Amino acid sequence: MQKRNHDGWATRFGLIMAMAGNAVGLGNFLRFPGKAAAFGGAFMIPYFLVLILVGIPLLWMEWTIGRFGGRYNHGSTPGMFHRMWSHPMSKYLGIFGILLPAMVGVYYIYIESWSLGYAWQTATGRYWGQSSYDSMSEVFTSYLGISGKFLSFNPQAYFFFLITFLINVVVFSRGIARGIELVARYCVPMLMVLGIVLAIRVLTLPPQEGRSISDGLAQVWHVSDWRVLLKSDVWIAAAGQIFFTLSVGLGMIHTYASYLSQENDITLNGLSASAMNEFAEVILGGTIAIPAAVLFFGVTQTQDIAAGGTFSLGFFALPVIFQQMPGGQFFGTLWFFLLFLAGLTSSMAMFTPLLLFLEDELQVYRKKAVNIMGFVIFLLMQPVILFMHHGLLDELDYWMGEFCLVLFAAIETILFSWIFGAVRGWEELHQGAELKVPRIFFYIIKYITPTFMVILLGWWVYDSLWDRLFMTGVDPASKPYLWLARIMIMAVATFLVWGVRHAWKTHHKFFDADEIEGESI
Repeated sequence: MQKRNHDGWATRFGLIMAMAGNAVGLGNFLRFPGKAAAFGGAFMIPYFLVLILVGIPLLWMEWTIGRFGGRYNHGSTPGMFHRMWSHPMSKYLGIFGILLPAMVGVYYIYIESWSLGYAWQTATGRYWGQSSYDSMSEVFTSYLGISGKFLSFNPQAYFFFLITFLINVVVFSRGIARGIELVARYCVPMLMVLGIVLAIRVLTLPPQEGRSISDGLAQVWHVSDWRVLLKSDVWIAAAGQIFFTLSVGLGMIHTYASYLSQENDITLNGLSASAMNEFAEVILGGTIAIPAAVLFFGVTQTQDIAAGGTFSLGFFALPVIFQQMPGGQFFGTLWFFLLFLAGLTSSMAMFTPLLLFLEDELQVYRKKAVNIMGFVIFLLMQPVILFMHHGLLDELDYWMGEFCLVLFAAIETILFSWIFGAVRGWEELHQGAELKVPRIFFYIIKYITPTFMVILLGWWVYDSLWDRLFMTGVDPASKPYLWLARIMIMAVATFLVWGVRHAWKTHHKFFDADEIEGESI
């Protein structure tokens, strides 16, 4: 097979920035502080355990799978899985690696646009004077156009959505080197600088009502109640956060790594991208929102705010704080622009697996593929915007951003460690390696990571799947909208099943399993 040469990474720095940007997203600065604030310092124990035993090994697996599949001109997981396992089912299991990022992108870009809109509102002082948590909650619902009517719509929010959507389309339509890498090379360092500036500002805030910044930092790093570790919620939350923050189990890392040659390092590059992500999440994300909220609201109220949802700290609490601090309008604008950059560096990768599936497997020219995909994705985004207050976005997030993410991660760990083989995978991982991974990780990859994923998946099924599947306790008025979300997922999944079947049927020689046996790894 000839290595595709129409695109690729121009520089190693660009690759690392893109991989780091893929991982660094809204979850680093919104989701992580919310989880850490809710559970306290005890959250960090399962967080780091899952990071070491599951997150980093899974990251290396995905880099390896992606580079291995790219050798055969596959930029998405159906072809990659087929090359690793010649069973007819393997290519269909790989559909998750296209479905998940695409459907997450359908609602993620809309959430990303909120940050851009709020950056503008903060810079112009549009919500200045709304100095309580409840009033900022009303500002948020007003911005989204949620008023109890049939549709949720606000022209201003829709305007910023259109800008964000167009930026994403332009970036991924330009490919790797001229699009994703170019943006990542500038945006990732910029968001890191903004995060450092904001963290320094928070750390230098004066005491408030007898509370200091150290009280806020203790909420992240001090374990006040060890009994929290006996609850399943904290372990599931930690595992979910690791998957989401590293962007593992989504298929995007596979696509990025497919452009690497066998001589390109993936052990050190993967670890470098992971380290940048953890710095952004744990150091910056854990230093901005939680300490500031504890300083101004206290520990108890901060935990209540965090319990209100992912966006409570970032969109409700922090705007109140910005209005009470010197230079708050400037720093508030930086905060929301930081969120926008973090969202952009992640979202611009979400449709790339689908784009490459159309190009590599269905042999559609890029311009045509971008036009078709952009039109269909835009249509799918409209129900998310218009029916968000009926729970449609939350339904998509549960199935695509939570349950199926864990399911796909479990599938690929079993495939890599037990079917493709840990020995073979370990050798492939170290092809061109600049860092020798400690041997202990071989046994972690072979035994601990897949076993953990199987247990976590079973736990998830037992804990919440059936109630969610049958909509137990859901308001009957909301059920049609939740079914609409499921129909959207099934429609895209059906197309992908057809696409895989069509590709393997029409040019089967390209996928001839005999080529696998003749290829030395």
